[in-house]
Amino acid sequence: MSEFHGVFPYLVSPVAPDGTVLEAELRRLVDHLIASGVHGLTPLGSTGEFAYLDAAQRRRIVEIVVSQNAGRVPVVAGVAATTIADAERQARDYAAIGADGILAILEAYFPLNDAAVVSYFTAIADATELPTVLYTNPNFQRSDLSLPAIERLSHHPRICLIKDASTNTGRLLSIINRTQGCIGVFAASAHIPAAVMLIGGKGWMAGPACAIPRESVRLYELCRAGHWDAAMALQRALWRVNELFAAHSLAACIKGALQIQGFAVGDPILPQAPLSLEGRVAVEAALKLAAEAFAAAPEI
Repeated sequence: MSEFHGVFPYLVSPVAPDGTVLEAELRRLVDHLIASGVHGLTPLGSTGEFAYLDAAQRRRIVEIVVSQNAGRVPVVAGVAATTIADAERQARDYAAIGADGILAILEAYFPLNDAAVVSYFTAIADATELPTVLYTNPNFQRSDLSLPAIERLSHHPRICLIKDASTNTGRLLSIINRTQGCIGVFAASAHIPAAVMLIGGKGWMAGPACAIPRESVRLYELCRAGHWDAAMALQRALWRVNELFAAHSLAACIKGALQIQGFAVGDPILPQAPLSLEGRVAVEAALKLAAEAFAAAPEI
């Protein structure tokens, strides 16, 4: 399970206005990301708009990504539900399709205490033999994974990593300290990836890597090699993509960035708004800055 490291882009979910998954474009995106050097693929993360997809759409997206990937890199598929029974069904289904791991997400309508949260994630990890990555995003969830809950879950033999999308980097260090190596930490787009790597992170699962994959991989390689000056020069440029999420929604930014690069991935699923003209100009500038910084960064 320790092989999950590096850059795992959260793939967008290309969906037509009638709800049809745009298979050809998703397959093209998978090939592009792998050719760019990413270490894994994560369909049905936040950037994949999992909360806006029905069960059939989610399943089809996992099928396409696993099929097109053809075993080249690990595929860690997102499982999100409000009930344990539904989460277990999704996990078993994606395992049968051929996913290499599960990204476990809790969709809570009513707040849950720590015992209920732990039981939910434990059930997902118990549902298959696949390694499980915990995902918590307190900005959007009714029930967060507390530090004591994370510590308890870290002892499960199949829970190997956590992606914490809080904006508190100190919390990541607390997780590393409390779990004492039982689970690794992935950065999210809310964190500065180079800073997370510096404190012992394993990489990052995030939407920006779907739009700037080669730049993200180069940043990871520089961090792994300890070339911190070069890493931070690249990181400062790449952070502009993350900053745009504050002004424009995540799915709109990443889908818009991909459209600028020639990928017909469609707009965010309604009622989300597509990227505005102002946003498109800002994203184009951020992509140009990222490309220039990549060109100036040393190869490893």
